[in-house]
Amino acid sequence: MRRDKLITTFILVGLVAGVILGQWLHGAASDPTAVGNQWMDVGKLILVRPLMLLVLPLVFLSVVVGVTSIGDPSRLGVIGGSTLLYYFSTMLAAVILGAVLVTAISPGVGLSEEAVASLQNDGAAAYETNSGLRNAMGTANEKGLAGAWMNILEQIIPTNFFAELAGGRTLGVIVFALLLGLALAASGTAGAPAIAVFQSLFDGVMRLVLWILWLTPIGVFMLVTGTVAKIGLGSIAGPLGAYMLTVLAGLALHAFVTLPLVLMIFTRTNPYAFFFKMRKALLIAFGTDSSSATLPVTIETAIDEGGCSKRSSNFVLPLGATVNMDGTALYEAVAVVFMFQLWGIELGVGELVIVVVTATLAAVGAAGIPSAGLVTMVIVVTAVNTSLAGRGIQPLPLEAIGVIIGVDRILDMCRTTVNVWGDAVGARIITRLAPDDDDPPPLPA
Repeated sequence: MRRDKLITTFILVGLVAGVILGQWLHGAASDPTAVGNQWMDVGKLILVRPLMLLVLPLVFLSVVVGVTSIGDPSRLGVIGGSTLLYYFSTMLAAVILGAVLVTAISPGVGLSEEAVASLQNDGAAAYETNSGLRNAMGTANEKGLAGAWMNILEQIIPTNFFAELAGGRTLGVIVFALLLGLALAASGTAGAPAIAVFQSLFDGVMRLVLWILWLTPIGVFMLVTGTVAKIGLGSIAGPLGAYMLTVLAGLALHAFVTLPLVLMIFTRTNPYAFFFKMRKALLIAFGTDSSSATLPVTIETAIDEGGCSKRSSNFVLPLGATVNMDGTALYEAVAVVFMFQLWGIELGVGELVIVVVTATLAAVGAAGIPSAGLVTMVIVVTAVNTSLAGRGIQPLPLEAIGVIIGVDRILDMCRTTVNVWGDAVGARIITRLAPDDDDPPPLPA
């Protein structure tokens, strides 16, 4: 059996075993949350931290190598513009799909008064006890959408490259790598030695990725065990079941209908065969719950198994892990509308448009880390509340977000997988614009 198939098989076994053991621990442990956290902490040590160690060096090296291989600045502009157009278009499509689904299904309508009161009380308690998330939401609420985008602009124009590295701000690293790559490409023969060094370093880091991949089955097993132990599969059948199923239905439609349709239109590639080739990265995205931590594996899988060019993968995937959040955007739209439904606040067409626009823009500012969507969601809620205040309607309290905190981890794993799948589709599409020199010519349009 090939190495890639063997690792994928082990990861699948780890996922299934993690679900089974986690569900047993959820019922057997006196404190499932504490037990779950212990398992997740071990899983992070085994898998997430080693992968995160490689993320920023890999982002820097891959973008430099990708830009120098493209060479012509005008060609880079076409590729970059096409990439951003794809990202924003698919995110907007995901948000619209989520808003339509949650409005049609109305998971927050029809619950008994007792169930609604219990959810509201439990949500307020969860919000108050989670001080870290509450503080992050408070900061996001103070800055608002303008503050989130100002933060992005500040990262686009960094003042200290090493500070961006130390702070884990991927966007600033990407911008510096873009500029350095352009400068080296424009240097001609004088820049050739440096380009060769960056290429060698990139190959070395990718070799490290291959070594760490052997840890993924154990790490995924630990992480999934901890997640299920904390929440339990019974949460799907509880009062939040309809909400969870709405999110999952939206993610499934976007992953298996919208994105495959886009891929077929622009590349004439069998999307489901490509999905199967990317399975290793997608399984790791599900287990780690982080598109940033998955990035090293996503690049390796896209190049070695997915048929994506090195030029496209090295440029598109790091950028996608930073700004392309299809699953997060869809989830935020469903979650926000659900909470307003649960509080008995009816949203008009104008408020739904606000949800679509702000969820799309806020998702760009969501970090590629677990539960980042919960933090940026407060921006969407605040924007809708502002519109409702103009109509004299009581706003939704921010502690309403506490209602969905308990089940967020499972949904976060699923939307992270969709985020990574969207990045991979983008890399496959842009491969037509940026094939490697030894690639066959692209199919006619």
